[in-house]
Amino acid sequence: MNPTETATFDLPLPSRNFAATHRVLLIVLIGSILIPLACLTAYGYYDYQRRLANADELVERVVRVANEHAVKVMDLNQQLQTRIVDMLGESDDVSITSRESTLHRTLDDVGGGFPQVAAISVFGVNGELLANSRYYPAPHVSIAERDDFRSARAMAPVTYFSLPLRGKVGQADVFTSTMGRVSHGGQFLGVVSIALKREYFSDYYRQLAAGDPALTIGLYRRDGGIMVRFPPAPAGAQPASNTPFTNAFRSNELYGRVRMTSTVDHVEKLLAYRRVADYPLYVAAGYATDSIFQNWWRNGLLVGAIALVPCVVVWLLVVFSIRRLNAEQAAWERWQAEVAIRLSIEASSRQLRRMGALGNLVANVAHDFNNLLMVVSSNMELARRKNFNDVESEVLAVERATAGAESLARRLMSVARKQPLKQELIEPAVWLSGIAELVKTSVRPNILLSIELSPDLWTVMADPVELELALVNIVVNASEAMPRGGRIVIRCQNVRVKAGETELPNGEYVLISISDNGEGMSDDVRQRAFEPLFTTKVRGAGTGLGLVQVLAACEQAGGSARITSVPGAGTTVRLYLPHHHAPHVEAPPPTVADEPLVTAPAEEAGHALRGMSVLLVEDNADVAAGIMAVLEVFGCAVHHEESADAAFDLLGQGYGFDLVLSDVQMPGRMNGIDLAEQIIARLPSQKVVLMTGYADELERARHLGVQILAKPFDMDDLRELLAPRVAQ
Repeated sequence: MNPTETATFDLPLPSRNFAATHRVLLIVLIGSILIPLACLTAYGYYDYQRRLANADELVERVVRVANEHAVKVMDLNQQLQTRIVDMLGESDDVSITSRESTLHRTLDDVGGGFPQVAAISVFGVNGELLANSRYYPAPHVSIAERDDFRSARAMAPVTYFSLPLRGKVGQADVFTSTMGRVSHGGQFLGVVSIALKREYFSDYYRQLAAGDPALTIGLYRRDGGIMVRFPPAPAGAQPASNTPFTNAFRSNELYGRVRMTSTVDHVEKLLAYRRVADYPLYVAAGYATDSIFQNWWRNGLLVGAIALVPCVVVWLLVVFSIRRLNAEQAAWERWQAEVAIRLSIEASSRQLRRMGALGNLVANVAHDFNNLLMVVSSNMELARRKNFNDVESEVLAVERATAGAESLARRLMSVARKQPLKQELIEPAVWLSGIAELVKTSVRPNILLSIELSPDLWTVMADPVELELALVNIVVNASEAMPRGGRIVIRCQNVRVKAGETELPNGEYVLISISDNGEGMSDDVRQRAFEPLFTTKVRGAGTGLGLVQVLAACEQAGGSARITSVPGAGTTVRLYLPHHHAPHVEAPPPTVADEPLVTAPAEEAGHALRGMSVLLVEDNADVAAGIMAVLEVFGCAVHHEESADAAFDLLGQGYGFDLVLSDVQMPGRMNGIDLAEQIIARLPSQKVVLMTGYADELERARHLGVQILAKPFDMDDLRELLAPRVAQ
């Protein structure tokens, strides 16, 4: 074999790992989802924690500022009250009333310059208003029943801070800082009360809040009472007395922080508080956690939306890449399939050329071999007719050798695709059951052979002899692959082959699979198993034609054969035979093998042939001599012509014969089929029988409606063919 012939076929196709690329793109897609999501989750967590920390820091800072402010106001208030108490000394109600005008001016001078002071009042022992910084003369007002008066009288001289109230005189929204006056002897003399504007504190807290609606700032008494709050608390709302917030006040804690749901507005808050110096007052600032969450959520959505833009771009690119990759993979697979088909076609073309040359050689050799066998066969028949004369054993040995040679010639012709076929409609179940015993006798005794048939098997159109020979060849090969014994299983079933799954055309097939558990084949052996003359057997032990005949038998039936094998595990040969859908096929014109026409015993047939005239047309002198001798023994008058042209000229001169027996392959202008066509056209009553060994000629001959003898044929077949013609 020329090495350049296989260079193209052996060139490996370039490979592309589309699955790996696809996995990488999927990993990128998943990563482009999970990584940003993880980053956003981490950012969201730390951002929320940062916002909580910022809120803690904010309320701590605000409460410090508010505390400093409250300390300054309360210290100033304390100084004012102390100064007024010192100025009044131990004056009684009468003395104070007598100096009301002077006290009014003094009180106005003392408190008039401070924005937080609403009014300064002096009340007597019974709670009667004695002097006021805003009004002169003082109106008749009594606070004897108010908590601030009674508490101040009880706590004198300690300052008492009231809850929010409306001023008795000015009706201002204030809370009071009240200090009791006592004499040196401990006698209660009245109180000095400074009304502080709650609006002043609210305005200051509003400035501290800087418009943040989530921030609340308040001034509280030690018992939890709300003195000032921004934003204002609902009317009548007071903190519950048992919260961590109020408990810290009662415990006189100087400062602290707590997270709780406010009992005033029922909002969860981060709270920070501080005690106002030594006063029974606390300032507190709170920040709503819901606002922290909302701000965090809105910011997270914004960041997520911004991050989503490049992610979407990446996702679109990955999806686009995957679609392009899928399209490229499909195109790549189509290209690979086309290249594989082209390479397969090129290889098949080279193989067909080689097979054609080999087939022609084999066919010519087989044809000449068949002619030699005809000589041997005819002379053996003559010897038999002459009662052997003490050479019976030798003649029988020659006959056995002739039978073996005929089998070899048949295989050679089958390999060359020129073996005359006898296509018949076959029911696989019936056919396999009929040859089961023959197949079983082909294997060693230590091998178990079983046949498994599926129900309702389809019919096929094939040559049963060729198919039987193929099955025997496979079984024999399987048997030889199991020298120590084993098992062979023949299975038959219906299969449907889809286009693209195998090299077979799309359609329905009957699959006959022959499996063994023998030694198996290597890949190199399996790939060459169907090559003509290839064998793994020792020299002289095999012809290399067995599996070639198997493939030829299947392909001549329209199917194919495939081999799968695992070294050390066994081999399976699959025969694919197309489903034949025709309900009935007309049998071809019968050959001797098709219709054994035995109408009379041999002796009677021999007598019936006497006087019959036969025109024998055969170019091989030895073959012609053998056939003539046999026909003459039968009692026929035989005229021999070496070419179809000579035979046609003879018939054209008016000579008539009971039978024209002609070979197909002959030299000259006409062959046997041409001669038969001319005879049928011009002498329709003339009987014609053809002899051939080529399958391609057999089909043409059958269309003429003439009977055919496939070389080499038995002389009894010839006698049985001639006998009914005499009867006609």
